[in-house]
Amino acid sequence: MGEGKRIYVWYDAVIGYLSASQEWASNQDSADHWKHWWHNDSSRHVYFIGKDNIPFHALFWPAQLMGVQDEIGQKPLHLPDDIPANQYVTFKGGKASASRGVGLTISQGLEKYQPDALRYALAANFPEQADTEISEDEITRRINDELVANWGNLVNRVLAMTYKNAAQAIPSAGELTEEDSQLLLLVDNALQTASSQLHLVELRAALRTAMETAKETNKYLNATEPWKVLKTDKERGLTILYVALSAINGIRVMFAPFLPFSSQDLDTMLGETTGWVREDLKPGTALSKPKPLFQKVE
Repeated sequence: MGEGKRIYVWYDAVIGYLSASQEWASNQDSADHWKHWWHNDSSRHVYFIGKDNIPFHALFWPAQLMGVQDEIGQKPLHLPDDIPANQYVTFKGGKASASRGVGLTISQGLEKYQPDALRYALAANFPEQADTEISEDEITRRINDELVANWGNLVNRVLAMTYKNAAQAIPSAGELTEEDSQLLLLVDNALQTASSQLHLVELRAALRTAMETAKETNKYLNATEPWKVLKTDKERGLTILYVALSAINGIRVMFAPFLPFSSQDLDTMLGETTGWVREDLKPGTALSKPKPLFQKVE
């Protein structure tokens, strides 16, 4: 190393991945449980880091794991499967840094924004391929123009109409039209796409897939106009709402990794407890009284 250069901090720090696993297992009264992760070929180890930490995770840490594996357990330790390294978030032209007071800290953000709303705005601007500029104006725009106006509005108006017109329960569906079937197929395909994108750690793309599917569901509602149809053909109106609810249930699963709190709230409103798994909605399931998932930022 050159004069005045040191690597020992990060050389030691990465060992914490293994030692923390061992300490966790010990605290669970199962001292060997860490081996289920570190000696398991089917486990998947993904390290989310900044681009400045690539050498320590791609070179030093694998070398350390290979160098000590014979000393603990006599079995190979699982090497990194993927090391998705983000670029930098910049704020007013400079690299965001909590230690230097550049940018918005999480504590400051949570004083102004709902947790899921902040998560959405940040995830939509992940610096996956290049440094990304973020600002409070951009956060507010993402929340108001996308999360509230698109996804939140979709959920609120469909659940409110259903709660009012279907005896506060999931309605039954009548015969589906081609338009109904096309939307449900679109949601099925979007779920597969988002799943593949998440597996490849293409987080912005997965989030965009979810939001685009919400936009398409809003278009479906605007085209079918259930608020009008319910007045003249209630069976058809309730079928439209069932299709929209089914689409929302699928979109909820796509959003769940990014928006855990609001997705859980939606799960409750739908009378479901499926979490990250999509199951067909059961007609007759009681709905909880709808409430807005997100608040507009003033």
